[in-house]
Amino acid sequence: MVFNSFDFLIFFPIVVLIYYLIPHKVRYIWLLISSYYFYMCWNASYALLILFSTVITYLGGLVTERISQKWKKPVVFLCIATNLGVLGYFKYFNFFINSLNDVFGQWNIQWEIAQVDVLLPVGISFYTFQALGYILDVYRRAVRAERNFLRYALFVSFFPQLVAGPIERSKDLLPQFKERHYFSLVQVRDGLVLMLGGYFLKLVIGDRIAVVVDTVYANPESYGGYYIVIATMLFAIQIYCDFGGYSTIAQGAAKVMGFHLTDNFDSPYLARSVAEFWRRWHMTLSGWFRDYVYIPLGGNRKGKLRKYLNCIIVFGLSGLWHGAEWNFVVWGLLNGLYQVVGDLLKPLRHKASRVMRLNGATFSHKLCQTVATFILVDFAWVFFRADNMTVALQMMDSVLHADNLHIIADGSLYKLGLDWRNYMIMLLSIVVLLVVDFLKKRGVSVRSFLYKQELWFRWLVYIAGVLIILIFGMWGVGYNEQGFIYFQF
Repeated sequence: MVFNSFDFLIFFPIVVLIYYLIPHKVRYIWLLISSYYFYMCWNASYALLILFSTVITYLGGLVTERISQKWKKPVVFLCIATNLGVLGYFKYFNFFINSLNDVFGQWNIQWEIAQVDVLLPVGISFYTFQALGYILDVYRRAVRAERNFLRYALFVSFFPQLVAGPIERSKDLLPQFKERHYFSLVQVRDGLVLMLGGYFLKLVIGDRIAVVVDTVYANPESYGGYYIVIATMLFAIQIYCDFGGYSTIAQGAAKVMGFHLTDNFDSPYLARSVAEFWRRWHMTLSGWFRDYVYIPLGGNRKGKLRKYLNCIIVFGLSGLWHGAEWNFVVWGLLNGLYQVVGDLLKPLRHKASRVMRLNGATFSHKLCQTVATFILVDFAWVFFRADNMTVALQMMDSVLHADNLHIIADGSLYKLGLDWRNYMIMLLSIVVLLVVDFLKKRGVSVRSFLYKQELWFRWLVYIAGVLIILIFGMWGVGYNEQGFIYFQF
């Protein structure tokens, strides 16, 4: 079941209605049942994996809190190894087998290991990391171990953020399941407006851009050069709207029921450096790797060389987390390398600015930094979006030898699946997105502004928003809803 399906539009109101009608003390049980049903709509048997991860970390938390200090690390290590073992089998086993077979082939060793035929469970990377964060927090005494198994099971499987995050911390989400949430029209309104914004990002912008991006990346031999440049620039917006749309819908759905989920994006493409971009992009994953990997490795406390090595390791692991292909690893390493090189060149940049008398506070200077950051991030997206490493390198070579700039003006772009009307809708929607993000970065909330207006005006905006999504959203034949990009991770 996905957020942009008719099934969810039936499922969600029923869950909310019953949630507010039943007594507070059993609401978390109802949400747990609903969450497992939500997940089992994909594959019922894989709900056993969530249950397994839940049982292991729940028992691990109880044991860790009660045993002596010398036994805590072995217990936590066992919990982590067990969970990562399950994740590794389903997500990375074939990747390592293929890599090993490639090595054997390079050395002319006639031995090929067979792959396993397994389907990647939806959301396994997200709920595994959320559960591991809990056991590590208990070990660090940042939280007390949860005694109520069903409440903890809900923390791991809460349906709004189960499949693609945000990755919540136990100290933030678990206590909310114990709170008494009363029905509030304001709260429901805020949640529904958030959901409306998420659907706009996904259906109007993300899925529309996907038509062009998928056409080019599915056949880069025919659409080389500047086709790849344009498609990659659009993919940067697509993945933001697709993933940001999911996160926003998740936040809105949770808010309708009185729960607060962590922000996952904060105007990332207005960042002025790659390091700032990663403080604004998929913030819950970045925070997870910072707190549970980067800092334990030593962070920036053991000299610059170690700091740079830790950064490269973390971003390499982040790339591997996203996908079991070498192009994802390269994408992660490239983003880590950007930050290392940026830090190394910082003194030189400051000196050049003084010599050239550049004013870093001016709009033009900030704009140049933002554009440069986007170019670097967008270059890395090629490795993320390409089918594999070989295709990514071929596309890079095609861009370097591009000689088809004429496609921008001769109508060739209209052969990529969108007509003139849809291109105009896409461009106008992107402008709206950038304006909203710019205002957000300046501390101006569009929703807060809207809520201060007269009732008739607010309802006019709400109705217009629904109509825009219904009229301009990308609907397949028979309404074949498009999945979210991060479902594959």
